[in-house]
Amino acid sequence: MFGDGIGPEIMDASLRVLDAAGADVEWEHIEVGEKVYLAGNTSGIAEEAWASIKKNKVLFKAPITTPQGGGYKSLNVTIRKTLGLYANVRPAISYNPFIPSRYPGMNVLTIRENEEDLYAGIEHQQTPEVTQCLKIITRPGCEKICQYAFEYAKAYGRKRITCMIKDNIMKLTDGLFVKVFYETAKNYPDIVAEDWIIDIGMAKLVDSPEEFDMVLMPNLYGDVATDILGLMTGSVGIAPGANVGDDIAMYEAIHGSAPRHAGKNKANPSGLLLSGVMMMVQMGQPEVAEKVHNAWLKTIEDGIVTYDLARKLKAEG
Repeated sequence: MFGDGIGPEIMDASLRVLDAAGADVEWEHIEVGEKVYLAGNTSGIAEEAWASIKKNKVLFKAPITTPQGGGYKSLNVTIRKTLGLYANVRPAISYNPFIPSRYPGMNVLTIRENEEDLYAGIEHQQTPEVTQCLKIITRPGCEKICQYAFEYAKAYGRKRITCMIKDNIMKLTDGLFVKVFYETAKNYPDIVAEDWIIDIGMAKLVDSPEEFDMVLMPNLYGDVATDILGLMTGSVGIAPGANVGDDIAMYEAIHGSAPRHAGKNKANPSGLLLSGVMMMVQMGQPEVAEKVHNAWLKTIEDGIVTYDLARKLKAEG
């Protein structure tokens, strides 16, 4: 899916690298996003695109633009909910000094619940002057995301999971999330489980990221936190992401479509390419993932970077 704005440029670059590395993939292109919206489809995706995704089980997605106004729905949210992509996986790794960061050695992975919380999108106009948004947290949703987090930690050798919530205030909703977290933790005695209140926890994470390994959060907190963590590594533009369900997964960079930079062929494809690395691991092609990741690392070590990183390197002197 080539997307909008800078999407076609960074997708083309990423596909060329993956193909050159020997990815055993037959790419099937689908049209979604701004063109589909403006053709009259308020969801931004047509039935044939849904059929392709459900058939192939893996979606490699460039950023898209949702037109403002007009009742257009967020395609990202629509895809996650329709396909049951309940787990959002975002690594935040420092590549300092090759990509300048104040946090050398940082390697934090966030698992974010992807379907519930305030992002369930249930809002009401109670009176002309009062609006309401419902925070939805279910036990089945908590069980799925907590199980996924601990299984991920076990598979990838992560030793500690920190759950961040605000259960001192939202005792029922966030309280349920952290309760299920500790219930799940009992089945994984080799993984340390702890929790922090989200505000002081994020302050601690920003101050001392080296003290964290994996972080588990409900939807809204995770959305905010992962952008912060991406910036802490040196650039949101290099941050990859995966959205995972029981049998379908979507891989995408966490940044937007940046339409003002479109057509200049200078955008940084790193976030999307590294999402492709995650995709290759999931598709059982770790040797391709390793080859691409190593090539990318060697490229930035050699100082061959796009304008955004070159500007950061120059600023660092």
